[in-house]
Amino acid sequence: MKLAISTDGEEVSAHFGRCPTFTILEIQDGKVIHASEIQNPGHHPGYLPQFFHDMGVECIIAGGMGGRAAVLFDQYEIQPIMGVTGKIEEVITRLLNGTLEGGESLCRPGQGKGYGLDKTECDHEEEERKHS
Repeated sequence: MKLAISTDGEEVSAHFGRCPTFTILEIQDGKVIHASEIQNPGHHPGYLPQFFHDMGVECIIAGGMGGRAAVLFDQYEIQPIMGVTGKIEEVITRLLNGTLEGGESLCRPGQGKGYGLDKTECDHEEEERKHS
């Protein structure tokens, strides 16, 4: 199984799309066989679900993500686990021993502004005009 964790330093990032890095893990027979950290390749609508799908990721772990991102991950058959906090090493240990629990997303729309990476595209103005 291959999975990605939204990371900020040694901690799980609360804001999935804006996190500075992702920790990529390959797990086989209950053990991590490969771990690496990659820079966030960009935060624009729909990009990260496709990016991780192309990498073969089956699960994404984050403190939080928007509803649209969660739906897109589901469409790519990538399981999002949100509401996760703590140090990456502790999260990996909980994952391997089967005690990692997800919960409610820790971020709300607009809450991540000014944190980490900014979006390279934004569709909010267009959506607001549709509702006006």
